[in-house]
Amino acid sequence: MIRVLLADDHAMFRSGMRAVLDTQADFECVGEAADGREAVAQAASLRPDVAVLDVRMPKLDGLAATEAIMSAPGNDTRVLVLTTYDSDEYVYRALRAGASGFLLKSLAPEELVSAMRVAARGDALIDPTVTRRLVSTFATSIEPAAAEPAELERLTSREREVLLLVADASSNAEIAVRLHVGEETVKTHVSRILAKLGLRDRVHAVVYAYRNGLVGN
Repeated sequence: MIRVLLADDHAMFRSGMRAVLDTQADFECVGEAADGREAVAQAASLRPDVAVLDVRMPKLDGLAATEAIMSAPGNDTRVLVLTTYDSDEYVYRALRAGASGFLLKSLAPEELVSAMRVAARGDALIDPTVTRRLVSTFATSIEPAAAEPAELERLTSREREVLLLVADASSNAEIAVRLHVGEETVKTHVSRILAKLGLRDRVHAVVYAYRNGLVGN
């Protein structure tokens, strides 16, 4: 069961999404919040698997709320940030805050539900209408480390190869074609990479690769 917190200052949107989630056997809407401060408080008390936060909310916006949720001790909630605006700055701030996804509200309800499933299992995603250059631009703005960290030695040569392809913003399907392996095999490699490097999701694997000089800026 995927436990979800919905945070949006529009009650109609929250009601609509709750109605959609109620039709899904693997979801439970455990809470709703009408502003950012309430979202942070409910995330701390309810500890949902996924929190869906609108960017524009009163008292505390969704990006600041994301930062607060992600920085809380012991937090294991995944955050999806929603907006009606395709803004580079919003994406950068969401990624920096530790969000697992940035999505436009124009998504069909079933696509948003699918995104929640993706976030709950530990992956990250950006709305397909927001181009992959955003991840690359965000990552290349980071000053690389002086030397490779010791934990990179834990990766096999194939895992390191997969990490480089993830850093190129390739999907699992694209990596599978490139390496002539099955998509499930790629998923296994990605999961092991994240575990070995202590990373939350593939977006932050991209950041890690750029920060540690695995991909040229």
